[in-house]
This record gives sequence, structure tokens and C-alpha cells, in this order.
Amino acid sequence: MNDTLKTIAERYSCRDFSRKMPADEELQAITRAAVSAPSGMNRQPWQVIVVKNQALIDDMEQEGLRIIKDMDDPAMYERIMSRGGTIFYHAPCMIIVAIAKGMEMDCGILSENVALAAGSLGLGSLICGMAGIPFSQGKAGEYKEKLGFLPEYEFGIGILLGYPADGASGTPHEPDLNKVSYID
Repeated sequence: MNDTLKTIAERYSCRDFSRKMPADEELQAITRAAVSAPSGMNRQPWQVIVVKNQALIDDMEQEGLRIIKDMDDPAMYERIMSRGGTIFYHAPCMIIVAIAKGMEMDCGILSENVALAAGSLGLGSLICGMAGIPFSQGKAGEYKEKLGFLPEYEFGIGILLGYPADGASGTPHEPDLNKVSYID
């Protein structure tokens, strides 16, 4: 198996990070992989924002938890609290991808490039849709301003990055090959 296929096969969603920050060189390699993603008509309708400010990440997490707690159905909040009370899993770094409206497909391609690049460098990652919750209400405008969102851009996805915590283990999901068909 070649290195690319090995990285794809071994990638998993890390849900327990150490607080050790990835090196700037690693983050630069990951962001280079991010913006190397293909996009429709090569419009590159994204902003890749690397957030290393732990206080800001923690604040966004607390705002997300506050919003989840205030939802009509308490099930999601109760589930999060039962597994440690975190939605960002202590990640020391987060990439926020801001996108032009309607460009979700391009955002998805970019986020997979980030996850695979991180895995190839020995880092853990988690493509985290819950990172969008703090951008849905309350302090959303404040976060967009702090992160420098272009006026016409909105939250696309967040990708948590860092080294897996000591003793943390993750396993890739088992691919369901029944989802594949060949038409001759």
C-alpha cells in the first residue's frame, strides 16, 4: 500500500488531544495542503484561519456549550456532559474555514486535505461541525470579527488539530464496502 492510501486507511477522528501545540512548520504544511484543494472553477472560495489562541478556543467552546444547553431538547447537552463536557477535546489548535455562501462542497474537500495532511505528519485531527455552533447566535459577530471573516463569508467547518493525548487511541472506522457498486 502506498503512503497516501496508508494515511487514508489509518486516519481517525481524534477525541482526546494533548495541549502541545503543533510546530509552525507543521501548520504551514497543513495550510498549504488546505489551499491546494480543488474547487469549482478554481474559485477557491475560502479563508483558512489558524487559531492558536487557547483563550479564544476555550471561549468559543464555552459559548457553544451554552447554546447547546439552552436548546429545547437536552439530549445533546447531556450526552456531551456524560463524555467529559467538551466539544473541542482540549485541542490546542483549530482551523476555521470561512466560505462563500453555497460553497460547502469545496469546504468539504479542503477539510479532508487538512485531516489527511495532519495524519501524514503524525498529528491528530477532528473535522468538527460543532465548531459552527458558536457562530450561530450570541457572540457570532464577535467571533467573525476576531477571526477576520470577510464580510460575505460564513462559517464553513472547523478542524481540530494537535497531538493525541498520552494513552489516547483512536481507530479508523471500518469502511462499509457494501456501499460500493460497479456498473459495467
